Amino acid sequence: MKLRFLKSRTSRQLRKNKAQRGSIPYKKALTVGVIFTIADRQKHDQVKEFIHKLEQDGKKVRVISFLPEKRENHEFLFDFFTIKDVTVWGKITSHNALQFSETPFDYLYYLDTEPNPLILYLLARSQAKCRVGRFWISGEPYFELMIDSVGNTRSLIDGIYKYATKLT
Repeated sequence: MKLRFLKSRTSRQLRKNKAQRGSIPYKKALTVGVIFTIADRQKHDQVKEFIHKLEQDGKKVRVISFLPEKRENHEFLFDFFTIKDVTVWGKITSHNALQFSETPFDYLYYLDTEPNPLILYLLARSQAKCRVGRFWISGEPYFELMIDSVGNTRSLIDGIYKYATKLT
């Protein structure tokens, strides 16, 4: 039931969000957001490695993750939210998640290979200038740049980095 109401809220956010969108050259970008669903240790390590690469490029990186039930939050490195942060009416109550979505990042990278409805809501209300994620048929309203990836996190991260760094 929560997710049905959340889906409705997401559609409303997509319609009413008037954030200025567009890309700036990667070299001029200062702030980057990274959002993903916690899955396993391998994905966690790949995300950490990607964040380190962005920081080496001089980007200020902020990360938030969704922690599904019965999953381990490896190392507690990142802010996170859970299904408990969603009311019966589909409203996300996590201060960290809401604050993240209101941050006007130069780039916001979504690192899931399958859409997560909770993260889609945050993408819909995001104030990021350029939202980047994996291509899927109904994903167009959520992204300014979509990457066609073979389906694993490593290839998605590599594709995101490859194409984002070519933006001039």
